[in-house]
Amino acid sequence: MTEQPFSPHVLVVDDHREIRDAVARYLEKNGLRVTSAQNAAEMDACLKAGRFDVIVLDVMMPGEDGLSAAKRLTAAGGPPILMLSALSEETDRVVGLEIGADDYLAKPFSPRELLARIKAILRRTERREPLAGSLGGRRLAFAGWVLDTDRRVLTRGGDDTEVSLTTAEFKLLTVFLERPRFVLSREQLLDLTSGRTAEVFDRTIDNQVSRLRRKIEPTPSKPEIITTVRAGGYSLAADVEVLS
Repeated sequence: MTEQPFSPHVLVVDDHREIRDAVARYLEKNGLRVTSAQNAAEMDACLKAGRFDVIVLDVMMPGEDGLSAAKRLTAAGGPPILMLSALSEETDRVVGLEIGADDYLAKPFSPRELLARIKAILRRTERREPLAGSLGGRRLAFAGWVLDTDRRVLTRGGDDTEVSLTTAEFKLLTVFLERPRFVLSREQLLDLTSGRTAEVFDRTIDNQVSRLRRKIEPTPSKPEIITTVRAGGYSLAADVEVLS
């Protein structure tokens, strides 16, 4: 018997049945496995029952909305998320990306573009190791903090206070820890953390850096750990020690 090739599994979450069914038919026609859910509660049940490679998640849903669900999933290290929304305002798109979504597509959309974006996410996921570079499975000390990269737990050295990180914050911090004292542009940071290029007026990285600073800087308004380099980008102004 010939072994069937692996087919990525996509979870489509949208409260409109017509959209769910149309998307499912198109993706299945193009070689993907698809499971559908009409709200966040059904999505959670599907995630408990099986493994998914990408979640296509609508923003506007009754009950828990897509942004809230995406924030919860990324904080827990869930699958990559492609947000769908009838809201085309830039602020709505940026909010979705800031909370950890991998991509954003405005309704109405072309099924071909949706498929192309899903495939792009899958390619980035396949290339991406659990942690880029050689820091996976290590405990890293920097500027009075210790990051356990396996547990994704950040601890303040002096009092063992644990600080939770979202998936986006964890990815951003590890990029800095892999390149201490290097100046990284916004474009480089966006590519290294999410595998996509920056668009005009894209403030995703600035907002992520700001949130990370609020968690690790003694005085976030006067950052000493992640510094801003004028006309350059950002830099981790601290040495990194591998503890184990």
